[in-house]
Amino acid sequence: MDMAKSKIAQWISGLLTDTPAQEIMAMLEYPKEESLGDLSLPCFKLSKKLRKSPMQIATELKEALEAKAEGDEFIDRIEAVSGYLNLFLKQSYLAGNVVLTILNAGERYGSRDIGAGKTIVIDFSSPNIAKPFHVGHLRSTVIGNALYRIHSFLGYQSIGVNHLGDWGTQFGKLIVAYRLWGDEARLEEGAIDELLGLYVKFHKEAEHDPGLEDEARACFLKMEQGDEEVLALWQRFVDISLAEFQKIYDLLGVEFDYFTGESFYNDKMEPVIQELKDKQLLEEDEGAWLVRLDQYNMAPALMLKKDGSTLYHTRDVTAALYRKQTYSFDKALYVTDYAQNLHFAQLFKVVGLMGYDWAEDEMIHVPFGRVTLEGMSLSTRKGNVVKLEEVLEQTIEKVKEIIEVKNPQLQNKDEVARQVGVGAVIFNDLSANRIKDIVFSWDDALSFEGETGPYAQYCYARTCSVLRKAAGDQLAGKAIVDALLLAEQFDPAKLQHPTEIAILKELALFPERTVQAAAKLEPSIVTRYLIDLAQAFNRFYHDCPILVEDERLRTARLALVKCVQITLKNGFNLIGLQAPEEM
Repeated sequence: MDMAKSKIAQWISGLLTDTPAQEIMAMLEYPKEESLGDLSLPCFKLSKKLRKSPMQIATELKEALEAKAEGDEFIDRIEAVSGYLNLFLKQSYLAGNVVLTILNAGERYGSRDIGAGKTIVIDFSSPNIAKPFHVGHLRSTVIGNALYRIHSFLGYQSIGVNHLGDWGTQFGKLIVAYRLWGDEARLEEGAIDELLGLYVKFHKEAEHDPGLEDEARACFLKMEQGDEEVLALWQRFVDISLAEFQKIYDLLGVEFDYFTGESFYNDKMEPVIQELKDKQLLEEDEGAWLVRLDQYNMAPALMLKKDGSTLYHTRDVTAALYRKQTYSFDKALYVTDYAQNLHFAQLFKVVGLMGYDWAEDEMIHVPFGRVTLEGMSLSTRKGNVVKLEEVLEQTIEKVKEIIEVKNPQLQNKDEVARQVGVGAVIFNDLSANRIKDIVFSWDDALSFEGETGPYAQYCYARTCSVLRKAAGDQLAGKAIVDALLLAEQFDPAKLQHPTEIAILKELALFPERTVQAAAKLEPSIVTRYLIDLAQAFNRFYHDCPILVEDERLRTARLALVKCVQITLKNGFNLIGLQAPEEM
């Protein structure tokens, strides 16, 4: 489809004045109704430039293009309707081009080299040390992981950074709480749950004893000054937390190139503070130091507290400069909830004011909606958390129960249950536009009906089943592809049924959807596509017998099944889903 779209855009561009092919490409649409063609050009935007009515433009383009397309292999007919130029492709061209392109590309189908030579740093997940990994952390983790995979697929060098929340006054609070109420035996047994309990207790007690807050600030200052006893306790809490987090990352299939939390920048902040002073950006205010941003309609960015300790801004400015110097990135993404919009606007402005003009174009906040628990905000201070590990474990158990009822003879039941259960949670999170708020519901997260991850995975397993039957359970997948690639065996003219044509059109869209997901930083474009493709395949599966007597028709339909299998798996890989071959 890309080839046809590009050629049509070049043709139209050659017929118009000062309208480059790339502009035409952006204007071309895929009509939802089959009667309106395979590609359509709305001529309304061209009307003012050409000083003609949209219908006149469409009619003139139709006549000119028909002359160009005469005898061409891919244009069937052209229509001008209500200001739209509608183009119909020859179905044999569509079938041959799409199927052979996918079979030849295999696991690289949909990939691009648009990011070749470019580096993108993605800061995602970033849970806080000494606090449970709850469902609120899932969004940054799976959105960031999907963006990492999508950009890698498009040729970028992706660098994933887990900027752990492992520094700050909250650790002063935790250490004070542990010294007052901690118990070694409970810590050994309860690990991160015990740390959460101490953190919650601190805030409850501090409501009646404000002096605890002063103790916590003093304790954190000791951390920054290198107090060995305090740092030893802090390191223990970090180690306990990382062990817990890794269990979640292993389940989700998420990896990072670097775990460089806030503490990593502790010995790198002093030169940055000095640079801010040298550039006369720092201003003292009642003992604290800040960067004024009034003229940009923002609150000041506080860089140092009165006691000299650092804050988020101090560490984030330092991290931005370090990453630019170390990785020479072209883009730096920060995947956090939208409540941090102001923080990142301040951060980017401070870096820009320091004279780094790349800040405005290359540093990008990727905000997402927040998670609430049945309408109640999740808060570790109050203990309102649903641990992600519990969600994943319960989902896996539910899948096991379904397998025992529907397919008790299934091999590798535990592994399939893990793949489907975890996939259900990931897909549930990524299926909505990332900026939308989510009310976490057990029923929604554990649902296996409708437009869900398990639905798409079941469709993939069905393609595997069809291909196994076709091969007599003897030929490997590669052998099937090798056979289908023989031009004399694959007859694209055999694919004429409306559901076959619908699949071909859907398959052709995958490369564009991948590029769109990267451009808009929106993984839900991929999840929506996967559902559309799965639904198109299921309609075809029910309407068109595949293993028919007509050998050429059987081969053509098997080729279509193989293309769906390849494309679904490639799409799963982009969002972090596994592809079980049996369910």
